[in-house]
Amino acid sequence: MMRALLALEDGRLFEGESFGAAGTSVGEICFNTSMTGYQEVLTDPSYRGQIVAMTYPLIGNYGTNATDQESAEPHVRGFVVEELSEVPSNWRAEESLDEYLKRWKIPGVQGIDTRALTRHLRTRGAMKACLSTELEPAEAVQRARDGSGVVGMDYVREVSTRDVYQWDPDDEASRPWSLQTGDDAPKLPPIRHRIVAFDYGMKRNILRSLRQRGFGVTVVPAATSAEEVLKLNPDGVFLSNGPGDPEALPYAHESVRGLMGKKPIFGICLGHQVLGFAFGGRTFKLKFGHRGANQPVKDLRSGKVAITSQNHGFAVDTESLPAEIEITHVNLNDGTVEGMRHKELPIFSVQYHPEAAPGPHDASYFFDQFAELIETAD
Repeated sequence: MMRALLALEDGRLFEGESFGAAGTSVGEICFNTSMTGYQEVLTDPSYRGQIVAMTYPLIGNYGTNATDQESAEPHVRGFVVEELSEVPSNWRAEESLDEYLKRWKIPGVQGIDTRALTRHLRTRGAMKACLSTELEPAEAVQRARDGSGVVGMDYVREVSTRDVYQWDPDDEASRPWSLQTGDDAPKLPPIRHRIVAFDYGMKRNILRSLRQRGFGVTVVPAATSAEEVLKLNPDGVFLSNGPGDPEALPYAHESVRGLMGKKPIFGICLGHQVLGFAFGGRTFKLKFGHRGANQPVKDLRSGKVAITSQNHGFAVDTESLPAEIEITHVNLNDGTVEGMRHKELPIFSVQYHPEAAPGPHDASYFFDQFAELIETAD
């Protein structure tokens, strides 16, 4: 195999074997602790601008397929694994991981000591990196240092829909909302609530999860104004996940601020952070982020702990929030905000992913809570 070099901006070098596409790519390097779901990770728009390292040592063993994509294409700038399974073994596999990354022109590297890489990032913090099959070490380090990274970057405009559309699972014939088909397929409930969903980089399983709870969803571009949303007269508003720096989205802050007190609002991940700015708060960059399917979160009201799926590098600053905002959930690893609600208005949010994909379904009940919030507000 061809040699591949992973160079970090602080000068640390890792050498391995290339897979996927040849070439050079630069982005923020981060790690994900999920044991499965690498295709969902690759196609999660929240990873726009990032090189992702998987901590689980063997990746690629079940291949890739069209159904498991969380968006139309992968968004990572590079993929780092310890050992690549070159021959997939799964009845649903359509391509190997190597073939998949080649087709999308994304470089990958295997043979990296991902334990050492992860420990380095946990100690030194997230940083820019260069993954290359063609550069010498000194040049690769310099390319990493010259990279744009994530801080101050608006990647949402790159991944958001350009058009308003109604989401219908029947329109995705090649990617059914359920693996069960025919008479065995579960029936979707009738639509009870019509909502508008801001697409900051929305995963498909969010749309599936909303529809399974009786929501009819109109998806709108990230830069849609509050006035345009109110003309659609939805029963509620959903704020999706997405990539980049939440502080770099003043248009999103303004739109959400204009909807507060007028419609029930539910935000997740980047939507949670945008809501923090709309409340008058701010965010800060986490040292190395929360990415994986095993993040423990405590509900401060019930005392219950859930294991959650997460993917974010920023967190809402508790001290910046006004008195009318209640912190409802915290991360048990570092105490950062994982959920909040307005004490007077029908608005709440969580930092993590109730739709999972990949990950546990401990938090899926939040979609039901959104429906209840709409019914109560009526």
